[in-house]
Amino acid sequence: MTVMKNRSVLRWLVPVTAGVAVIGGGAAVGTFAAGADPALPPRSAAQLLEDLRTSRLDGLSGTVVQRADLGLPPIAALAGRAAGNGLAGLVSGTHTLRVWYAGEERQRVALVDTLGEQDVLRNGRDVWTWNSRENTATHRTLPAGATDRESMPATPADAADRALEAIDPTTAVTVGRTATVAGRDAYELVLTPRDKTSLVHQVRIALDAKEHVPLRFQVLADGQDEPALQVAFTQVDFRTPADDQFRFNPPPGVKVTEASADERPGPAAGRSDKPDADRPDVRTVGTGWTTVVVAKLDQPAAAAGGAKPGAPGGAKPGADALAGVLGDLPKVNGDWGSGKLLSGKLFSVLLTDDGRVLAGLVTPERLYQVAKG
Repeated sequence: MTVMKNRSVLRWLVPVTAGVAVIGGGAAVGTFAAGADPALPPRSAAQLLEDLRTSRLDGLSGTVVQRADLGLPPIAALAGRAAGNGLAGLVSGTHTLRVWYAGEERQRVALVDTLGEQDVLRNGRDVWTWNSRENTATHRTLPAGATDRESMPATPADAADRALEAIDPTTAVTVGRTATVAGRDAYELVLTPRDKTSLVHQVRIALDAKEHVPLRFQVLADGQDEPALQVAFTQVDFRTPADDQFRFNPPPGVKVTEASADERPGPAAGRSDKPDADRPDVRTVGTGWTTVVVAKLDQPAAAAGGAKPGAPGGAKPGADALAGVLGDLPKVNGDWGSGKLLSGKLFSVLLTDDGRVLAGLVTPERLYQVAKG
């Protein structure tokens, strides 16, 4: 299997979180590698990209740690609860995941914390999700020929292909320093946006020197010396995991729910893979790193945090708490109108009083410009 040609492999195995989405703040970012940089034969940026395109991966298991310091209020966890999705909490704080991969039809990811574990497993057409804290499980059977893109949840690797797709004239691609990640020698590929209205200063991808698989993904915000976001393997094994890693045996007393094939577990639940052209209320403005996503909401007041607890139409669990946080955002106005602004180190989100949401890896000024147009 060719890694670069398979979006599902990138989503599961490249440790990255980037893209135009509302993502929340968390703990301080540290580095995983220590000691002197390894001495490796020189490789150009073009050679590293070719290594990615031609690499093949049959199996992998390992431990991934995500850390974020995005300069935001703790809004992401509330958003996850409002969506009824515990794994959505991956977008904030520090998290440890165990991952296993043995081909497109055998995959597993486990989110481990002090209070329990949440797993998503695919074994053939069977997909299981399990929450140890609640001792609940959901099972669904995929249609014949379904791919893991249709079934498995997004991990922090979900946006890796977006970052690589950004390699165009708007992006400078260079080679960084060599590094040691998870005990393995690695080259570093550096993507630098040329447009200064982007809040992203650099994206750094550490590639395994032998297997050519990304081991670490860092995003540096403009004006910052430390990564605002870092997701990396701390331990990795490129042997194919045993079959029993992908079998789910419900523990005693577990409550099992059978879901329809159309229901997608994990963070991808409710997500549409249809292009924006099929969704007239969502469009994009611009290209590359300064792309702005513009969406029209049905309830402008709720978007700005004005929904009242218990008000008609606002019945999702956690939605009232989320609306309360949004209501505390700073008010902004200009010749484009008025609204509220959520801004962090890597992105900005504008919620206008007329019911629009504008988001991008850009400065607030860029959002105001789009909102005016």
